[in-house]
Amino acid sequence: MRIAGEHAFVLHARAWRETSLLVEVLCAEEGRMGLVARGVRGPKKQALRAALQPMQYIRFDAVQKGELAHLNSAEALDVAPRLQGEAMLSGFYASELVLRLAPRHDPQPELYAAYAALRARLGAGEPLAWTLRRFERDLLDGIGVGLDYGHEGDGDPVDPAARYRLDPGHGPVRVRGERGGDRERSATGRALLALSDDVAPPAEDLGGLRRVLREVLESHLGGRPLASWQLLGDLGRVGQGGPQGGSSS
Repeated sequence: MRIAGEHAFVLHARAWRETSLLVEVLCAEEGRMGLVARGVRGPKKQALRAALQPMQYIRFDAVQKGELAHLNSAEALDVAPRLQGEAMLSGFYASELVLRLAPRHDPQPELYAAYAALRARLGAGEPLAWTLRRFERDLLDGIGVGLDYGHEGDGDPVDPAARYRLDPGHGPVRVRGERGGDRERSATGRALLALSDDVAPPAEDLGGLRRVLREVLESHLGGRPLASWQLLGDLGRVGQGGPQGGSSS
C-alpha cells in the first residue's frame, strides 16, 4: 500500500544497521506507524535526518510492507520546539505514552490533536505540570478509555471539598478517612473538576492530580513501567517546587 503526503509527528527514532533509522510516527490519517528509513545517516542526508527528529512535524511518502512501512521521502513542515531540561523530559514522557498505549494502524484523530496541542504548549513554555495533566486526560480519551472527572462512579457529582482516587473502569471514588495512605494517593475533588472543565487547578492540587492519573495510566500499561519513569527515578523530581507549579510527570 502506498502512502502519499501523510502528515505526522515523529515520536521516536533509533539507529538501525549501519545507515538506517527505525522511526515511530503518529499520523493524521493512519494512526501510529513504524517506518524504516534506509540510508539516512550518510553525510548527504542531513535534511532528511533532521526531519526525523523527535517531535518534528513532517509530511512523508512511504510504502507499507507488513508491520513496517518503507520511507521514500520526508520533509519538515515547521521547526520543532527546541526543548531543554524539564520540558524536554516532558516531551519524551508524552511521546513514550503514545508509543506504549496507541495501537498501530488505528486512526485516532483526537489523540493526534492532543499531541499537536501538547507540542504547541511545550514550545510556548506553558506550565509543565498542567500541560501534562491535560495531555494524559486527552490521551486516555483519544484511545477510548477516558473518564468522567466530574461525577463519581455512581453518578453523583464530584464534591470539590472531598478527596478521590480514580478507578480506571469507574472514575472518581471518594476517599473516606485516611487509612492506608489513601489521602496521599488521592486528589481533591476541586482538582478533578478543574480537569473536567479544562481550567488549571491551584498549584497545591497538581501533585494529587498527577498521582491519581498515574495509577490509571499504570493500569493500562499492564504492569510495565515507562522508560521515562525509570530514567527520572521519582517523577516528583520534575517540576517539584519550581515555578511550574507541582510535579510535572
